[in-house]
Amino acid sequence: MESLNISDGAAAVRRARFGALPERIRFEDMVEEKAATPGDPARYAYDPEASWRSFACLAADLGL
Repeated sequence: MESLNISDGAAAVRRARFGALPERIRFEDMVEEKAATPGDPARYAYDPEASWRSFACLAADLGL
């Protein structure tokens, strides 16, 4: 009989803690909007002096 009272008490505690679903979160609250930064043209400019650093070549790795 006592185990029945214990399980009823545990069930009441569970129901009090998990008995209701949490409130819904609106989509507007989940999304953050940021302004895009303009592209830097100097970042993508061609530099013939430094272009050898961006390509991998087996012959260059071996020093040929």
